[in-house]
Amino acid sequence: MEFQPLKYIYIPSDTPDAYTLLLLHGTGGNENDLLPIAGNFGDDFNILSLRGNITEHGMPRFFKRLGMGVFDEQDLSFRTDEMVSFIKETAEEKGFNSNKIIALGYSNGANIAGAALLKYPGFLAGALLFRPMQPFKELVVSANGRQTPVFFSSGKFDATVQPKDTQNYVKLLQASGYNVAFQDMEAGHNLIKEDIELAVSWYAENFR
Repeated sequence: MEFQPLKYIYIPSDTPDAYTLLLLHGTGGNENDLLPIAGNFGDDFNILSLRGNITEHGMPRFFKRLGMGVFDEQDLSFRTDEMVSFIKETAEEKGFNSNKIIALGYSNGANIAGAALLKYPGFLAGALLFRPMQPFKELVVSANGRQTPVFFSSGKFDATVQPKDTQNYVKLLQASGYNVAFQDMEAGHNLIKEDIELAVSWYAENFR
């Protein structure tokens, strides 16, 4: 199977050598969904917002799943490779720094961002993971020592993710060398105002 390009929106910043905020939507979303959230973080970064190449019952996704909460890990691995390759090509084409990319993903988008953290440990400069699930069960990951900052926001009443699985995923990221700021919100799978407020504070602390 060959890599395919992803549909995207790119918005350049006026700031020289700016970070690039990589927006990754949830199931059924598209490249426009997270633009309003990105506005909360300021305007001193480029924006690269992608649309997943997979459709499930007409809904865009970044990778296939076998059932609710059960990922097709072979497809996830391929789509992660495809996405990273596409981002690197787009960085060359648009002229942004591929070493200064911060992923912001929700749900399915957070899961492929997490897959990139585990499979390409030096690729992202940081990540904001809203309502994520552990992407790989079998992938062997070694500690990278970089302490790359990761914001991780779960919902206490999220019916799609078990609390034990969330804790295991946080521990996996920490063991892999990530500096994880974990927030367990009084919420379900949907985002609430506090998610964004905490994420904005985290971003200002780590990237300004």
